[in-house]
Amino acid sequence: MLAAPAVASGAQNEKLPPRVRLHADSSIGIGEAKALSGPMLDPVDRYSELIVRRTVKAERVHKVHARKRREAREAREEREEREKFENLPGGVTMATLESIAACESGGNPEAVSSGGTYRGKYQFDQGTWESVGGTGDPAAAPEAEQDYRAALLYSRSGSSPWPVCG
Repeated sequence: MLAAPAVASGAQNEKLPPRVRLHADSSIGIGEAKALSGPMLDPVDRYSELIVRRTVKAERVHKVHARKRREAREAREEREEREKFENLPGGVTMATLESIAACESGGNPEAVSSGGTYRGKYQFDQGTWESVGGTGDPAAAPEAEQDYRAALLYSRSGSSPWPVCG
């Protein structure tokens, strides 16, 4: 938007180049210019600003797409892990296992006893965990695998491995 420029006094107006001379009636003559309100950016600065804005927008869009891809991948991996251990052996129900887990660890698959001996959702000790085919740290195993290994143990030994909670 063009702003009405302040009219330069005679002496000041004479010092201005001919293309920038201001008239008392704020008119503009051929070959003369009026000042625009706000700073004028040269074309390189305007283009640079445009590039920065587009880059910032593209980065935002990229982050959103990356987050959605990551969430979809994680959901798929979690679903595949659940499906792998979905059919519990020995006819034990998830309700039974959930009851044991709630008592043993509050249902926390990463729980570790104060002494560090019992680990995971069902508080396996290392020997018991390995006896049902588990490897590594029970508390680091996926929850679905812990459910499966607990079902194997339950089908083999009933509730006796969990004397308080079984």
